[in-house]
Amino acid sequence: MAIASTAAGLVRAYDLTELSINGLSIKEKPLQELRSSEVRVKLHAVSLNYRDLMMVKGAYNPRLRLPMTPCSDGAGEVVEVGSEVKKWKVGDRVMATFMPGWISGRLTEAAGRSALGGGGTGMLAESVVLSEEGFVKIPDHLSFEEAATLPCAAVTAWHSLVEAGGLKAGQTVLTLGTGGVSVFAIQLALLSGAEVIATSSSDEKLERLKKMGVHKLINYKTTPDWSKAVQQMTGGNGVDHVVEVGGAGTLDQSMKACAHAGRIGVIGVLAGGQGELNTRFILMKNLLIQGIFVGSREMFENMNAAISTHKLKPVIDKVFDFADAQKAWQHLESGAHFGKVVIRLK
Repeated sequence: MAIASTAAGLVRAYDLTELSINGLSIKEKPLQELRSSEVRVKLHAVSLNYRDLMMVKGAYNPRLRLPMTPCSDGAGEVVEVGSEVKKWKVGDRVMATFMPGWISGRLTEAAGRSALGGGGTGMLAESVVLSEEGFVKIPDHLSFEEAATLPCAAVTAWHSLVEAGGLKAGQTVLTLGTGGVSVFAIQLALLSGAEVIATSSSDEKLERLKKMGVHKLINYKTTPDWSKAVQQMTGGNGVDHVVEVGGAGTLDQSMKACAHAGRIGVIGVLAGGQGELNTRFILMKNLLIQGIFVGSREMFENMNAAISTHKLKPVIDKVFDFADAQKAWQHLESGAHFGKVVIRLK
């Protein structure tokens, strides 16, 4: 099976040459040499995360070394394996793990540095080479486009609610907005038999959430003091879990919305990364606040087992062609998306 390329030994990939969306352009790069323990994968789809937007604009790492190939999430098929590879064969459908160096157990500094799309290997290319440990199998019922949405956003939601949170049927989960992590958190919570309270600034998006099975909905634009609404919806008890994607700008209200001994998974910084923290709520409500940096390969495989059992389908907002990657970033930046934004490679 041949690698798609513009010329012998060359593969097309996006390079970021300056810190802006306009700094993205397609380049031809030499085909990377394959080591004995590595696997070459022809990518068919890549998805965008808010991290990718921050990375491209310089907000994630202002000292990012350029040029670099962005994106952490990709799905494709194995086209070549090294001589010592046992896990994969040509033709296997796979997804890259967000941190190839985090197999299981606790996150380490070294594992964190292995995150894709942050200066090392990036997925927005026609093919990539990683260690055989850096891939997981795509659930059989998913397309490449659907599979490409899982490595960051879905694993993050799973880690927060299931692996760290121990989510149980009958508990209550609060989600903020309708980006990739929040929509996956809703899907996983509903699968677990939990009740979901969801917020959005758009009545149209709230209506879509209702069709997904969420019946407690809050427009945070028209109800800016949404933590009070959450308390009213729960009879004054508060929620057991918050999937906190806002950051410092929403954390105070998330704490107010929590039940005593509730858990907050801090995932994103959509509403700002710095601000005052009222530790009184943490103390008096016995809250557990935990940072969630995606997850390990073991978590990914655990999640995939659940996804396969329940035939869960990711929510894709829009699919862009490889040549239109800049438009995909612009769409993500607009905030108009519901679920995941995907780039398809032909």
